[in-house]
Amino acid sequence: MTALTSIETKDEISIITLDDGKANAFSFEMITSLNESLEQVPKDKGALIIKGRDGLFSGGFDLKTLASGDMDAIAKMVSAGYQMLHDLYTFPRPIIALATGHAVAMGVFVLCCADYRIGIKGDFICQANEVRNNMDIPTQIMAIIQDRISKKHFYSAVYHADAFDFEISKEVGYLDEIAEPDNLMARAFEKASDLATLGHPFYEKTKQCAQKETARKVLDAIKDFNSKT
Repeated sequence: MTALTSIETKDEISIITLDDGKANAFSFEMITSLNESLEQVPKDKGALIIKGRDGLFSGGFDLKTLASGDMDAIAKMVSAGYQMLHDLYTFPRPIIALATGHAVAMGVFVLCCADYRIGIKGDFICQANEVRNNMDIPTQIMAIIQDRISKKHFYSAVYHADAFDFEISKEVGYLDEIAEPDNLMARAFEKASDLATLGHPFYEKTKQCAQKETARKVLDAIKDFNSKT
């Protein structure tokens, strides 16, 4: 199987690229590949950049699996996805998410797990589209996005499942800044290099303190989901 993620290191910055050549869907295989890449990232120094392929960060969970009717495969993928979000949200070193294009559903939730989010300038959207697709957003995701999405835009972003261009996505809380295409990686590396100077274990301990209750809610919800599938 072709690798769905790749990892490279420059100085103390790890760069993971998601690229399945299609929708960058979080299939079980993509999640497994990302986890394998994460295992190679130092937990006591440096910083991590996660980026998508040109024009697309991620379109969300793998729709083919969701439409397959195979409940075991669906539960396996979804459970792995929930755990992936927890692991990214609580990662002990700073994560910079680089939205190289559209970020939808699980894609936008990954953005919410990162410490800093940079979007490429262009005609792209962020959208949590679950409710428009007759799905709900469970506690294990809701607890995380409540940390990042502004109260002003919460109804439209979550309950109404509206799509936002990248400029508005900064106000919503999906992104922190927009960069020109020809400066995107340079800006991401600049930000990552700065955050990499944050000392260990002081950054990790501060993050754990701030995230304690949210992380507990997420893990409890994951355990509950797994017990029912």
